[in-house]
Amino acid sequence: MLPRGSIGAAHIWKRFRADPTRNYLRDQLARWRDLVRGNGHRGWRWALRDVSLTVEPGGAVGIVGTNGSGKSTFLKILNRVMYPYAGRLEVSGRVAALIEIGAGLHPELTGGENIYLTGSLLGLRRQEIAARFDEIVAFAELDPAIERQVKFYSSGMKMRLGFAVAASLQPDILLVDEVLAVGDAAFQQKSFNRMRAMLSEGVTLVFVSHDLASVEATCTHGIWLENGVVAAGGAVDEVLAAYRRSIEETAHAYVGTGGVLRVARVAVGSDHGTAASHEELRVATVIESPHALTSVFYLGVSEGPATPIFVLQRDLHLTAGATEVRCLIRRLPLPRGRFYLWLGIFDKAGHDLLPWHPVTHFDVAGPDLDRPPRGVVRLAPVHVEAAWEVDAE
Repeated sequence: MLPRGSIGAAHIWKRFRADPTRNYLRDQLARWRDLVRGNGHRGWRWALRDVSLTVEPGGAVGIVGTNGSGKSTFLKILNRVMYPYAGRLEVSGRVAALIEIGAGLHPELTGGENIYLTGSLLGLRRQEIAARFDEIVAFAELDPAIERQVKFYSSGMKMRLGFAVAASLQPDILLVDEVLAVGDAAFQQKSFNRMRAMLSEGVTLVFVSHDLASVEATCTHGIWLENGVVAAGGAVDEVLAAYRRSIEETAHAYVGTGGVLRVARVAVGSDHGTAASHEELRVATVIESPHALTSVFYLGVSEGPATPIFVLQRDLHLTAGATEVRCLIRRLPLPRGRFYLWLGIFDKAGHDLLPWHPVTHFDVAGPDLDRPPRGVVRLAPVHVEAAWEVDAE
């Protein structure tokens, strides 16, 4: 029996039907034919393959990986919303989870009624919930809307209510997915402060996020999932370093490739060579097009495969052949560290001409403080002033 607040997951496998929407008679007959022939595994895809995780009480583990790598599936298995195809799972103690926006909230009930409902499901008596009710409402900043039905809440309001309930009802284990990104920067910081306080009280945290800075600031251990397999595990610094190296390789692989359009060349720098905080940054890209077309050009910067710190856009007319697009960022709002440049080009209807993807990385020289204090959100979407120039080569 594991001590309260522990997680033990050993050799977890999970699969889904590759195309669950195809339920025609011919598809059912094909599945039966595969079973008879001993090919029952066909038509399935593995979301998790032999994933193991051990977390001691009070531990903080961050799970990173690209979209579709199995992070949310694994978190749902830890919360017993899903069950594994194979493997052993033991979770000891009261578990509170914030996995999807609105998950666990009944849309026809008011915010206050949902607080009592969730508390009851966690095993708390009504008196215990009532004692924390005002604290939950105040933390979620929903006092004017707490008696309104949840179906009338915005995504941000649902996220605030869900996190406030999960973090205020004394769980032994807290599971948090990427949904915190829906909130504004002030509430994100407030949530991270609460998670930090819970960690100091011995609550176990499993945190899934694309925001590598937040994972690094909050967690001590990490797991990198790639295509349902553990690509790296251990100290969070080492795991994130390995993950960043993979992103760099992906970025290099994308240069020279594309959809309708092709990235021929990318350059990032300043008049002094190295990019620096609060100084100018110049970005130059050469795009090759088979014919003239009108498009929308997007340029973004992130610290990893995350929601970009900022995104710039402009209408772009491309000629047949090569077009150079230059962007001057007048005051770079980034701290010291390594960042990734993303590009994407779309037609006026929103269809991909060049899929949104990382194309290169660059380093920024800045303040000596590389790493923020534990639990502090370092980066948030910001406004950036920029000037553009476009020349046909």
